[in-house]
Amino acid sequence: MRVLNLVVEESAPFFQQQEKILERRGIECETIEVPGSHDTEHTRTAADYLRFHAPVLKKSRQFDIVHANYGLTAPAALLQPTRPVVLSLWGSDLLGWTGPVSKACARLSDAVIVMSDEMAEAYGGDCEVIPHGIDMRLFEPRSTREAREEVGWSHDARHVLFPYSPGRELKDHPRAERVVERVDEEFDEAVELHAVHGVPHDTIPTYMNAADALLMTSKREGSPNTVKEALACNLPVVSTDVGDVRNLLSGVDPSFACETDAELVDALVETLRRGERSNGRETVEHLRLETMGERIENVYRRALESR
Repeated sequence: MRVLNLVVEESAPFFQQQEKILERRGIECETIEVPGSHDTEHTRTAADYLRFHAPVLKKSRQFDIVHANYGLTAPAALLQPTRPVVLSLWGSDLLGWTGPVSKACARLSDAVIVMSDEMAEAYGGDCEVIPHGIDMRLFEPRSTREAREEVGWSHDARHVLFPYSPGRELKDHPRAERVVERVDEEFDEAVELHAVHGVPHDTIPTYMNAADALLMTSKREGSPNTVKEALACNLPVVSTDVGDVRNLLSGVDPSFACETDAELVDALVETLRRGERSNGRETVEHLRLETMGERIENVYRRALESR
């Protein structure tokens, strides 16, 4: 089976993992990225998406399936008339301002994949809930002391990980700063917020094992891989109640899904005072990459049979 992937960001680690696990299953994948910049939330123009149509139309004839990854890539996929279209919605494409476009394209696609039950409810049509998987061999617990020495963090402070660029408006770094400033007042030793971004993905587990907690203040998410990867490392998570975070954190201790700044502060204070790792890894065993790959392949086969 040959699959043409359409993406807005080919370098996204979760997409690269998806492609790799499918290739391990014998599926030949090729990827085309939308032209233009994806450095911030809304940098691409309508012209960039229009320029995307011609190469997709030309390439699609060589493949069995066209897989549109993110709602705004779907129009180009649907304009080619001969190949089944699978559309994966990642979160902000369905729950944000582009939601109407994504929904309209989804109803014209041969199969739709969403990341969470919340997204399935927001879409309201037939779809498969297949969260992005986790590389459980890469994301695993290890010595906090050794990890801190590797990343150069002090052993005499509490460390809070914010694993995004401060420039990504959707992730709301200013809110994370406000929360940590208030938490810092509760402790004799320093509480430090680390915005980690632009580093190789395979180094993220080291930062997660060096941290005392992950703080996510996103305004909107689907099924955030960052939370799942933190759980695989047994890193406690304090997060806004977005996407499927509350469901992911169900049964995880210590970890919290919060609504207000006050709740985020209280949850982070409790987490840091306890100073314990979580039991998160046991709750995400079912989210292994291998399981995700098998389920996506099944969607492809059904899409082919439907034509």
